[in-house]
Amino acid sequence: MTRIAGVDIPPHKRAQIGLTYIYGIGKSRATAILNEAQIDINKKIKDLTDEELNRIRAIIERDGDVEGDLRKKVQMDIKRLMDIGCYRGLRHRKSLPVRGQRTHTNARTRKGPRRAAIAKKKAPGKK
Repeated sequence: MTRIAGVDIPPHKRAQIGLTYIYGIGKSRATAILNEAQIDINKKIKDLTDEELNRIRAIIERDGDVEGDLRKKVQMDIKRLMDIGCYRGLRHRKSLPVRGQRTHTNARTRKGPRRAAIAKKKAPGKK
């Protein structure tokens, strides 16, 4: 298995798809990286030479945040929003949707499973 940026890349995937296993790299960024490294996007990861892999690693390190650094940056941005008390920060703090979605009937992913309603007991002595 090939390791790039601390992530195991599956060997039987195309290079463009394999790079998307790295947090912070999507299809368009993977394509840009491979074009800059002058590597065919349809080439399999197992068919890449060590020199090609080193070019990919160098471009990823040079271009910006991926994996742990990016995750830390995102968490710090959310923490900053919560600390300054802006609307988005309050929504994060309450675990509600942040980007204006309706919450009356939806938002189950963010709010969690429904809580069971308490059933009323029948009055004693009545049939």
